[in-house]
Amino acid sequence: MQIKDREQVEGGRERVTVVPESVDDLWHLQYVLEPGDRVAGDTTRRIQRNDDQMRDTGGEREPMWVAIAVDDIEFHKFANRLRVGGEIVACSREDQLGFHHTLNVEEREELSIEKRFKPDQEARLEEAEEATENPDVAIATVEEGQAHVHTVAQYGTEERATITGTTGKGEYSRGRSELFSELADVLKRQDVDAIILAGPGFTKQDARKYIENNEPEVAERITMVDTASVGDRGVHEVLKRGAVADVQQETRIESEAEYIDELTRRMAEGAKAAYGPDQVQQAAEFGAIERLLVLDDRLQKERGPDGEWAVSVDEIVRTTEQKGGDVTVFSSEFPPGQQLSNLGGIAALLRYRLE
Repeated sequence: MQIKDREQVEGGRERVTVVPESVDDLWHLQYVLEPGDRVAGDTTRRIQRNDDQMRDTGGEREPMWVAIAVDDIEFHKFANRLRVGGEIVACSREDQLGFHHTLNVEEREELSIEKRFKPDQEARLEEAEEATENPDVAIATVEEGQAHVHTVAQYGTEERATITGTTGKGEYSRGRSELFSELADVLKRQDVDAIILAGPGFTKQDARKYIENNEPEVAERITMVDTASVGDRGVHEVLKRGAVADVQQETRIESEAEYIDELTRRMAEGAKAAYGPDQVQQAAEFGAIERLLVLDDRLQKERGPDGEWAVSVDEIVRTTEQKGGDVTVFSSEFPPGQQLSNLGGIAALLRYRLE
C-alpha cells in the first residue's frame, strides 16, 4: 500500500490518499472503511438526470470524479476488487449529486479516505504500507504420490494446486518424475519471491533435485523444511515453525497462530486468559489485558448498527491501549481467526488471572 498524502480536515477528521498495490491491500481497506466515511476517486458512470431517467448513451459510461458518503463495503477476493457504495456528496458533474454510486476499487487506483481513524485502523494502514516491502511466498508440500501448492497472503493461505501421481521408485520412477514435473510447472507459474518446499521423508529432496536439474530459476527460490504432514496440515506446520518469517518479516498469520495456541494452552490450564465480550471487558477495566485478540469481521460488525454485544468494542480497545495492553486484529480468513470466532470473536491474554 502506498500512502501518498495525509492532511487534517474540519471536524477532527483526517484525509488520507492511498494507492492499493495488491489484493491484500484491498482486503485491508475493507476493515479501514466503515459507514459514514467519505471516500473519493475516479470512476465511470451512466449519467442520470434529475428526473431519474437515464440519458440515452447506448450503454456507454462517462469518466468522472466522485466523493461518496459510505453506506456499504464489500471485498471480492476472486475479482481483485473492493466495492464501496454510498450517496454522491461531491462530483465533477453537479447534476449527479444525491444519487447512489458504487466505486469499484482495484489495484493501482488512487483513493482518498476522509474519516476519524481509530487506532487499529491506523495500525492496519501502517501494516499494509510495511508489507509492500515483504516478499510473496509459496509453500509446496510433497510426499510420495501427492503434492500441494499454497500461496501465503495477509488474509490467509490459498490452495493453488493439488497434484497426484504414482508412488514409489524403480519401475514407478517415471510416475515420480511426472509428479515432480507438474509440481515444477505449478511453481513456475506462481508470481512469488520465495518458495518453501516441505514434507516428510526424503521425497522433497528428490523433488528439489528434479527442479534444480530442470527449472534452475525456480530452484534458486526454494528453502526446505521438514514437516510430518502435507496439504493444509503441512502448511500449518510450516507457519508454526516460523519458516515463512525467514523470508517475510513476521507475517500476520504466523503471529495469529502463535497467539491462538498460547490462548488455548492457557485456557486448558485455567490460567491467564479471558474470552467473550463480558469477560474481556472486565479484564480491560482491571488493566489485566496483556494482549487483546479481536476478529476483524466481528470488530466491523460491532461498530455498526447490527452489533450484538451489550458492551462497546471500541471502549474495550481504547481501555486496553490506555492501560498498556497491545491489540491484535485477527483475520477471519485464516484458521486461528476461525478458532477465535468460536470463542465469541474476542479474547485476551492476561497479565494475571482474574478470580
